[in-house]
Amino acid sequence: MRAACLVVLVFAAGCAVGPNFRRPKPPDASSYNAGGDPTSTITADGRSQRFVAGADVTADWWRLFGSSSIDAVVAHAIARNPNLDAARASLRKSRNELRAGYGAFFPQIDAQAGGIYQQQSLLRFGQNTPPTDFALYTVGGSVTYALDIWGGQRRQVEALAALADAQRWALDGAYVMLCGNVVDALLAQAGYRAQLEATRSIIDLEREQLRVAEAQAAGGTAPYTNVLSIRTQVATSEALVPQLEQKIDQSNHLVTALVGEAPSVWSVPQMTLEDVALPADVPVTLPSKLVRQRPDILVAEATLHAANAQIGVATAAMLPNITLSASGGGNNTSLAELFAPNALFGSVGAGVTAPIFHGGTLWHQRKAAIDARDAAAALYRQTVIGAFQQVADALRALEHDAQALAAQKTAVDSAARASELLQANYRAGVASYIQVIITNEQYIQAKIAYVATVTQRLQDTVSLYVALGGGWWNASPT
Repeated sequence: MRAACLVVLVFAAGCAVGPNFRRPKPPDASSYNAGGDPTSTITADGRSQRFVAGADVTADWWRLFGSSSIDAVVAHAIARNPNLDAARASLRKSRNELRAGYGAFFPQIDAQAGGIYQQQSLLRFGQNTPPTDFALYTVGGSVTYALDIWGGQRRQVEALAALADAQRWALDGAYVMLCGNVVDALLAQAGYRAQLEATRSIIDLEREQLRVAEAQAAGGTAPYTNVLSIRTQVATSEALVPQLEQKIDQSNHLVTALVGEAPSVWSVPQMTLEDVALPADVPVTLPSKLVRQRPDILVAEATLHAANAQIGVATAAMLPNITLSASGGGNNTSLAELFAPNALFGSVGAGVTAPIFHGGTLWHQRKAAIDARDAAAALYRQTVIGAFQQVADALRALEHDAQALAAQKTAVDSAARASELLQANYRAGVASYIQVIITNEQYIQAKIAYVATVTQRLQDTVSLYVALGGGWWNASPT
């Protein structure tokens, strides 16, 4: 009864069974954040960023940071990264599987040839004669063609095409993430190096402070507990050095892995934060365009398309199918007379196969295909929501980074001014040397926090470019 209803629906529709795919509509949103997106950041450290709504992301967005080292390493990674090579190979594989799928629309033609030596005894037929032996040669061919009357094969090829699209978007996604990870790791390396330099400056000051405290304790002008306290602080600061060096090493090793090289045979360029410019104008793709450009959303959409097509494949499996066939050839005991008129044979026919009872297997396979489509649709919606969240986070992060950097810059400037005044007081004899050292240490501590905020601002800019899709659509075909 269920199969009969499906047959009626097919003839009424006059097309392949199963639902036709329609691209999901973009979310009804004009911005990523509640109350609208920021249009710019405040000016911090002499620089601000303007968010240009609707502007396009360039394919080589990393060049906007103005670093030749970044440009060179990204180019190296694109050419050598193993994951990118694997994604390219997977794309070729999926496209060849699609081409293989098109073969179902053509007749299947096969040829056969063989020879056999036989010996027969006529005793079983009541004839007491010597056995006879002969060689039999056969050459023939066959043609079969399955009529795709329900469109099951068309739906299968549609699913293969959608999976090929998914692999294409996955390649673009791997490209975008690779570029983002390379730039982020290089910026992290530069930031850690700046923090290490400042930390070593603090250690130098603390060691000088320790020397003064030891001299005072020896002269009886200060308690020995001051020496112990400062010595503890020196050791604590010295413990930070290997931690920062480890982070620098990890950043370098990550970069070498991303460019497809071993750490022992390839050196990462040594960058400083001063070598990097902050992009002033940052594009912000409209939400309606983001869902048509961001690779992970397009992968989810193509996966949904493939799952939708599989409903048609499962539906067609429940319906009768017709196969046309023909075969022919010749056989003879002599190769020279293989195609003699009396040696030729052939047949033409048609067959119908209709599922009658499969214990509910075919029906539930179709239900499972529908469930798979529904799951893919839910994952698509979640992917879109996650993408919007990442863009919203990046926009707010840049806004807050500028605010934090402005405060850190004030702290650095104030600490630097306090150090200058105290040094003047020390020269005038109204301040102790220990006070000078302490003030200088406060300045360097503020400088470390400032450097970390500068690095974070640059890295959050990278995150925004990646969240917006990385501009892969403007790149040369891969």
